[in-house]
Amino acid sequence: MTLKEKVLSNLKRVMDPELNINVVDLGLIYDIEFPEEDAVYVTMTLTTPGCPLHDSITSGVRYCLEEMEEISKVEVNLVWEPAWSPEKMTPDGLKQIGR
Repeated sequence: MTLKEKVLSNLKRVMDPELNINVVDLGLIYDIEFPEEDAVYVTMTLTTPGCPLHDSITSGVRYCLEEMEEISKVEVNLVWEPAWSPEKMTPDGLKQIGR
């Protein structure tokens, strides 16, 4: 398993509390980069710009990755473009909402 696959697997522990679907299957994770050997840079979005759980979700991503022994630095970049839509969800995520 590559480090990127491990990161994605670990991020599945971070749930959107309103939808009760993890951030990976929701399609909120846009990109994962490794600028240094022990650092990860995550570009992500939320389902809506006014999401009241903004801090909870982004903090969950940060803490989840900081727990990994391969990672010592985490940066989360929250973006609004491209905007999130249900089309970004994985097949597993779509099943969870009945599609």
